[in-house]
Amino acid sequence: MSYKRVLIKLSGEALSGDNEHGIDPITISNIASQIVAIHNSGVQVAIVVGGGNFWRGRQGQQMDRVTADQMGMLATLMNSMALQDSLCSKGATVRVQSALSIPSVAEPVVLRKAKEHFLSGHIVVFACGTGQPYFSTDTGAALRAAEIGADVLLMAKNIDGVYDCDPKKNKNAKRYDEISYLDIVNKKLELMDTTAVTLCMENNIKIIAFGLDSKDSIVRAATGEKIGTLIK
Repeated sequence: MSYKRVLIKLSGEALSGDNEHGIDPITISNIASQIVAIHNSGVQVAIVVGGGNFWRGRQGQQMDRVTADQMGMLATLMNSMALQDSLCSKGATVRVQSALSIPSVAEPVVLRKAKEHFLSGHIVVFACGTGQPYFSTDTGAALRAAEIGADVLLMAKNIDGVYDCDPKKNKNAKRYDEISYLDIVNKKLELMDTTAVTLCMENNIKIIAFGLDSKDSIVRAATGEKIGTLIK
């Protein structure tokens, strides 16, 4: 059974495909095709994209943290604009809302307006995280999911779920089919930061973490198919 309203969190690195940075046209086109398919099925879709394919805060260790984080926010806006362009090329209508005020390219984040966009059949992309430094785009995704009343937060990752340790380093790593918010925090599992997990827990927002590389994984997750790891 499909969800009524979903928030999809995409990592910036996911848009780069096999490249180390930037945007891979084939990858973003495939992602956009899946999102349009979900949208056309009647699911209301919101999206948050990271910016790691252009800039990560740790790259700015020698600069002021606030400046480095603001640069990261701008990276998420570039990705949001690219995703908007790809979605529109496939017939969708898309609105980008930015937590930083850049009115020439994006609307400000106005939640009532975002909900009106859903009712009008638009996809909404939330850019620039929370608009504040010291918060990750994962926290931004959890915040927007809570604000719009999303049924689920879909975490499209470069790994196919949540493991008890890094599967790239340990071939015997165990993948969880289901796990609690508190276990994610207490076991310090690297899905998303603690603030984001706690925000989802306090607002009873289910999280599904799944691999973006699996065929039609975004569609499968949004339509209720068992995939990846369920956090609740």
